[in-house]
Amino acid sequence: MERWESSALNTEEYNQKPLVEKAAEEILQYIADHNLEVGERIPSENKLVALLQTGRGTVREAVRFLIAKGILTIRRGAGTFIVRKYGMESDPLGFAFMQDKYKLAMDLVQVRMMIEPDIAAMAARYSTPEDIAELEHLCASIEDLIYSNQDHTEKDIEFHNKIAECSRNTVVANLIPIINSSIQIFMDLTRRQLAQETIETHREIFNAIKEHNSIAARDAMVLHLIYNRRDIRLRHMDTEQAMRPQGLPPEEKNI
Repeated sequence: MERWESSALNTEEYNQKPLVEKAAEEILQYIADHNLEVGERIPSENKLVALLQTGRGTVREAVRFLIAKGILTIRRGAGTFIVRKYGMESDPLGFAFMQDKYKLAMDLVQVRMMIEPDIAAMAARYSTPEDIAELEHLCASIEDLIYSNQDHTEKDIEFHNKIAECSRNTVVANLIPIINSSIQIFMDLTRRQLAQETIETHREIFNAIKEHNSIAARDAMVLHLIYNRRDIRLRHMDTEQAMRPQGLPPEEKNI
């Protein structure tokens, strides 16, 4: 049996994880890639060993790890089955299992639009000089990474998480990091093409917070999210256009 591979796991962060956790994430990715649903059985231990090209002991521990997380369960004589499709610390809301990444990205923008502008407004009211210094550093770091054509995803997430922390709302400070972990989805869908808009809107958000201008901070965050939403739509349209049979108008593409 050939080894199954998923490009979704080829990251530096993934390579630094313990072997069992890597195997667990590969099993989760297999479930997502093959659109397996709650109640369905995953491949047998022998098949997982072949698919993941790892030791039997590692596969067994990875399955136990997922059982402990409440994601899998073993039914004697029947196999290992999916109980739920969320719960991993790295993906607590189960975004990896959602097949339609465009809809997921648009839904996430909608949720972020509901809460992040008000969070930015609170950050403008309650941020301290130390907060502002850290935000300025993150803002500059993101710009440096963009100008040097490096991945700024991690710093982008830190920037938004720091704004949430500045709100001084303990619920927000714990909620937003979960939502902002989805920034990677935006980066992948937009192919990191929002460089200039990111620089400009991040600066507007930062300057408003620095000036303790809550209205300007809210407006700047709204603009930032609008740019994200617009670019996701444009990339989705480009993808659909590329997949459309040549010479057929849009309404005839499935005929």
